[in-house]
Order: sequence, then C-alpha cells, then structure tokens
Amino acid sequence: MAGTAASLGIEHVFVLMLENRSFDHLLGFSDIGGTDAGTGAPTKTDRLAGTEANTFNGQSYPVTEGADARMPTDPHHEFTDILVQLCGAGAQYPKAGPYPAVNNSGFVYSYVTDSGGQNPAELMKCYSPKQLPVLNALANEFVICDNWHASLPGPTWPNRLFVHAASSGGLDHSPTTEEIVEWETLCGFPLPNGSIFDSLKRSNVSYRLYAGDLFPMVAALKGIHLTDIRQFSLFRTDLQQPSYPYNYIFIEPSYDVLNDYRNGTSQHPLADVNAGEGLIKATYEAIRASAVWPKSLLIVTWDENGGFFDHAIPPDAPAPGDTTPNSKYNQANFTFEKYGPRVVGLAISPLIPRNLVDHRVYDHASIPATLESLFGLPALTARDAKANRLDALITLQQPRDTPATLPAPAVLAAAPLSGAAAAPSAAAGVSRPNATVNDGNLPSIVGSAMQEDIAMHPEQRDAIVARVASIRTRADAQHYLSEVEAQTRLYQSASSGRQ
Repeated sequence: MAGTAASLGIEHVFVLMLENRSFDHLLGFSDIGGTDAGTGAPTKTDRLAGTEANTFNGQSYPVTEGADARMPTDPHHEFTDILVQLCGAGAQYPKAGPYPAVNNSGFVYSYVTDSGGQNPAELMKCYSPKQLPVLNALANEFVICDNWHASLPGPTWPNRLFVHAASSGGLDHSPTTEEIVEWETLCGFPLPNGSIFDSLKRSNVSYRLYAGDLFPMVAALKGIHLTDIRQFSLFRTDLQQPSYPYNYIFIEPSYDVLNDYRNGTSQHPLADVNAGEGLIKATYEAIRASAVWPKSLLIVTWDENGGFFDHAIPPDAPAPGDTTPNSKYNQANFTFEKYGPRVVGLAISPLIPRNLVDHRVYDHASIPATLESLFGLPALTARDAKANRLDALITLQQPRDTPATLPAPAVLAAAPLSGAAAAPSAAAGVSRPNATVNDGNLPSIVGSAMQEDIAMHPEQRDAIVARVASIRTRADAQHYLSEVEAQTRLYQSASSGRQ
C-alpha cells in the first residue's frame, strides 16, 4: 500500500462526526493545557476569557458557564444566518466578493430574530468541564485541535460534503427534496472530482460506514451502497473479529430528525448532549478494546457551529477550485474563501504523545488530506491539497499506554423544547407533521432512503424518484421512510443469512 501508513504504523482511520456545536460552546470554559503540537512548548487552548458578550436591544448577554442538556429552540445556521452571527445584524455578502469583516456580534440577534429564541441568554451558555466529562477526558489525554473550523460558514450538508470530497461541489445551503430528486436524475450529486470513497476504491483501500440510523446522510452520495453500511450497534462486535479488514471507517450518529432530534445521539441542539457523550465513549472504548487499537487513528469532530457563539475569527480559506461562484447550487455566489466558525477537533491514537494542544488551522478537508497522505492518494481539490494533515501528529514508534475506559456521561437537565418543536406529535414518530419536508437535514435523510430504495429495487427507479418528488410534508416523509425502513431491514436480514 502506497503512502505513509505503513511507516507510521497506522492501518485504520476512524472518523466520528457529530452535529452543530461550536468550540466555545463545548470547551470554551475548559482549562486545557499541554504541549504545543507544533513547537513543543507549554501552551493552553484558545478558550473564553468569560467577558465575551453579544448585545441585543441595548442589553449585554455575556457567555456563562453551565448549559442545559439541550436547547429549547434550534439556532438557525444556514449561510445567511451564520453571516449575521459572524458579521452583525444587517450584514450582506457581496456576491462572488470578499466575506465581510467578522466581529462575532450577531449570534444573539440571529437566535432571537431568525430562530425565535425566547431567552437570549440561553444562546450564550457554554458547558463546564464537569458537564462533558467524556469530551474533556479525551481532550486532555490526546490532541485537542483548537483551530479547527467548519469548512464554510454554512449548514450541515455542504460541510459534511467537505469531509467526503474536500468540496461541496458549490453547494452552500441545505438541499431541498427537489434538488435531491434532480441529483438522482444526474446519477448523484455532481462532485466534479468525486469523493474520497471513489479514490479509496480505485486504490483498493477498503472502507466501511457505520450509522446510528438506517439512513445516514453519507448514503446519499453517489457510489455508496447498502452493503457499505453497518448499524453502529454492531461496531464493537465487528471490531472483535480476528482480522478487521477496513482501513477507513466513517461513523454517523443517530439523528431522529422527524422527531426534532429528541432521541438522537448527534448532539444536535434539540438532542440531549448526554447521548452524544455516550456515543463518543462507546466509539472510543470499542476501538480501545480491540486488536486494531495499536494501529489506529480516531478523529472526532462536529460538522458546524449550529448557531452557537465562538469568539475566534474564522480565517480566510483556499477555495477548492472545482467550481465557480456562479455554479448552479451556490445560492449566495460564495467563493468558499472563508472558513466557518470553530468546532472541536480531536486526534486520538496510542501513537500520539499524551496531552497535545494543536493551534494549527484545520478544517474538514484535513480528513481526506490525512487519508491521502496515509494511503498514497491524489488530492481531490485545492482545499485538501493545502490542508494540514493529522498524520503529522503520529510520532511515537511504539503504542503508549492509554485509558481503557472513559468517565460516564454526566446527568444534565434538559431545557423544555419551545415553539413548534414543543408541539405534540399528530402522527406517530413525527413532530410538526404538516410542516414542509424542506426542513434542515430532512431532505438529505430522504435522499439517503431513496438511494437505498433504488439499490433494493433498481427496476423501479423511475417510480421511486417520482414517489420522492411527490413528498411535500414531514408526515409524507415519515410514511416513505417507514416503508423503506421495513424493506431495508428485510434486505439486511436476508443478506446476513447469505453470509
């Protein structure tokens, strides 16, 4: 196998990506010190001073320590929302121009005026170290990257595309079901240079996908098949095989998107953050207890800030160079030359020295860049070609001793949901049943289900696409997802019987 994997002793790269939390929101009040990964000098993370604030209607709302397990209202985080959060009320992006000056003054304004938040102070709450013991234990034991940014100042789906392709193909917004259907007619979302999975496949580097739900967002990518995806409930058992054959393993949480994320493990703002802590713990401990641990690198990060405050100023970014600002799916004519707000990034391996703080700039394109370096693959775009790589942190010749287990998640009180999300379900398993299907991540989940449906019934492709095109409401989506879920479980059961 080409690349540096063999020389570094790394054979397995695991990535767990959670949802919608900024660095300051999760670790801003954590006093994490260690060795600078770049210089070797003592250092600390770029944390909150405690005086940072936003002003709204003449009142100052400072950051405070002690956040609830979930938010009462989901802070909006589309491109235009994050523009206001970073640059202030009334900010405008000049099409195909430079991003406006960032002063991080509009987070509370956006939360109240765009998201309907009733208590402005809620948005500025950040967790204490004791509230997130799993995350803090990993940050102190391994490498905390305190300059890891979302790949663009935008929502989940384009940021997740950067993990998979070092580009979003020009997409700067959450896609609609109409766009999802259109992409299917084009045989998949048009990523000009393909995805990292295409590159891995061409080089005979094996990969496996794990998901907390039956319809992970990665399944909407062209070339991903049902047989590539396993339920996360099987993860620990799979790793106990005498020989675990996969080199790249991407893990998605459960979302529970139709129930406004209430019971998911993604750490979406409306989900219980404790469930996400449990997922991180389960992922680490499963790898740590397996024979592959001495040859593994685990990366844990979050896709974007989710509307939460972060005090750091996002730096300029290299454009991927595979699309132009006037590309079809670029609503803002964004140049992709500005990173989004900071998120947490962790690099975890027994081949990394203990307690490092890495101040170098990373974004989600650092993940394909790391895989390309390890496995001898070409860069997908100009973004990953220039990205800092995490394999540079692998410096030990022999695995060091590391914790076998992590602390149990804390028990935190959850703020009651407010607004539309608090309304009781009128249909089983779906909140706000009559609301539009074009709601955040839901179209991407429907797109994933459509791909699985077509994989099981390729002769019915046109009828399936027409069915998805007819979906208008969240209740419609729930009916379709339930049907495909039942068929998928039968398919998986039959496939298991053949193995």
